[in-house]
Amino acid sequence: MIPRPKPTLARRLLRGAAVLPAVAAVAIANRPIVVFAADEYHEYKIDRPAYKETYGHWSMLTVPDAFKINAIHAALLSTGKVLIVAGSGNNRQNFEAGTFKTILWDPATDKYSLVPTPTDMFCGGHTFLADGKLLVAGGTKSYEVLPENIKFAAGVMKIKNESPDGGPRPVKKGTVFLAPDGKQYATRADVSVPAAMKMVHAGQTMVHAGEVEVWVDALIAGNSQVIEQPAQYRIAGLTGVAGRNLYGVADKISRDKQEYGGDNTSYEFDPKTEQYVRTGNLTDHRWYPTLAPLSGGNVIAVSGLDQFGRMLPGRNEVYYAKDKRWVAAPKLTRMFPTYPALFVTRDERLFFSGSNAGYGSATEGRTPGLWNMRNNDFQPVPGLRDGTMTETSASVLLPPAQKQRVMILGGGAVGDSPVSTARTAIADLSAKHPVYEPGPDLPNPTRYLNAVILPDDTVFTSGGSEGYRGGPYHGQMRSDLLTAQIYDVGANAFRTAAAPTVGRDYHSEALLLPDGRVITMGSDPIYDRTGKNPGVFEQRIEIYSPPYLFKGARPSIVGGPSEVARGAVVQYATPDAARIETARLIRPAAVTHATDVDQRSVALALRRTTGGVMVQIPKERGLIPPGWYMLFLTDTGGVPSPAKWVHVS
Repeated sequence: MIPRPKPTLARRLLRGAAVLPAVAAVAIANRPIVVFAADEYHEYKIDRPAYKETYGHWSMLTVPDAFKINAIHAALLSTGKVLIVAGSGNNRQNFEAGTFKTILWDPATDKYSLVPTPTDMFCGGHTFLADGKLLVAGGTKSYEVLPENIKFAAGVMKIKNESPDGGPRPVKKGTVFLAPDGKQYATRADVSVPAAMKMVHAGQTMVHAGEVEVWVDALIAGNSQVIEQPAQYRIAGLTGVAGRNLYGVADKISRDKQEYGGDNTSYEFDPKTEQYVRTGNLTDHRWYPTLAPLSGGNVIAVSGLDQFGRMLPGRNEVYYAKDKRWVAAPKLTRMFPTYPALFVTRDERLFFSGSNAGYGSATEGRTPGLWNMRNNDFQPVPGLRDGTMTETSASVLLPPAQKQRVMILGGGAVGDSPVSTARTAIADLSAKHPVYEPGPDLPNPTRYLNAVILPDDTVFTSGGSEGYRGGPYHGQMRSDLLTAQIYDVGANAFRTAAAPTVGRDYHSEALLLPDGRVITMGSDPIYDRTGKNPGVFEQRIEIYSPPYLFKGARPSIVGGPSEVARGAVVQYATPDAARIETARLIRPAAVTHATDVDQRSVALALRRTTGGVMVQIPKERGLIPPGWYMLFLTDTGGVPSPAKWVHVS
């Protein structure tokens, strides 16, 4: 047989060129089949028992249309139900229509219900009280207005009353104030100006003017009504002594951006009646505040924007739960950026991890440290790498709480900066002089990460984005991260978890359910997938089942007290006593803007008995603040029981 000559290089190239279009045509024609096959294989792979046991599993919650809302805040109630609060849901039309929403979802029955929502709780603060009620305070009094939408110059007018006689003076909405050059500005709301106060200083009687602030708007559109310098204004039609005693002053009247204005209303949500109950008002209006539980059962409110969109200058206040009232705390003056992450420590201080949600000075108040509630002392905690990138970061008190170690994860630079970090760091607060030490990096630079403590002493982290609100990052038009990790506290390492199908960035939440699963919801991207149009709020809800739910039979708790005291030794019945290794009390989450100051996992000393376990509740109220907790018993294989609700008094 005569060998066939080998084709020349030129002939081989020509033949390849002729074949390629045919191959491409076949590939294009069969692309739907290829993609379908790949999707089918992916579904097959992630549904395999071995995969679930290693990585866990995601599933989509079916939410009826009537209950789909923009999840801005979420909390797990002591009834086991999840409270999801939208308020106006970052939607100006809802705000102007007075359409505010809250829903309840019951994981045990998969039932939903609507909750009447009295005010716009959008971007308020919340935390659990000792009796299990959720305290909600602040929110939105007014929406931001961008400069291009401001036609009439406006500003904050401080109305002064120098007369100590005649009591408060009402000033009606629409009252006109006149500038020295005759320009006219009208008030937006009714206000009452307190009377002046007579005070004696060094034997002399002095009068201190009463004052109140109100927005005013120019009566004529355009830049001609802008006044850039401080000035005094008189009230139109008010003359003589009355006109001298009652007047206005303003730093400026401009067409600058008007920030969101904070509300001052406060409510307790009762898990039993499933209703909001009005309490005393905040002493300051607050938008983007943090409400942090104190060790004795009261609550401190810090930070936020006031009713005129101004950053509060370190004025904080305390909620006295028994009296249901807020009281100013002038001895606890400290400035923080908005939504600061504050954790109660064993010695009853508050640790500011550095995590925050954005508004405030780029430098002042951002230093991590321990804040003493007794004397207002602040001990900085140094050593944080990428210390300027703490906005939109996550923080968590690592389990168990007895070790007093706080981890900060990811974050970005101030404002809408495109810069973010994969850095994590851990501070050991039990040290005399705590410092941040490096932790393992996240797989990607990440903002808006959600971090959830699990019963097996690990931390589940998911979602987030590399760019601001899921926007552009290093050439990508969208930067949501469809990733999840589990942080192994003992190994100080992340391991990969199953990937979610829904991206989560700004305005997203995640929390632990009593059955051991994790619910994730929300997300408010700045752009759509093309990067050219406004984003649409993500209303799908996804559930993550951790690997421990696929590792065999779960232990159970079949009896034991629901009410316990600190320091007490109590018994819980379980048919699985012989294989129980740990007991944890996990405080339920109340989360918004990647900030959750409630969740913590407290280890209980444990001894096995016949038919049950004996556990001891720690004594320190800084370690285990009063309130409701989920008791999980975990076996030698790392499989936790479903939770039993326990109230610690």
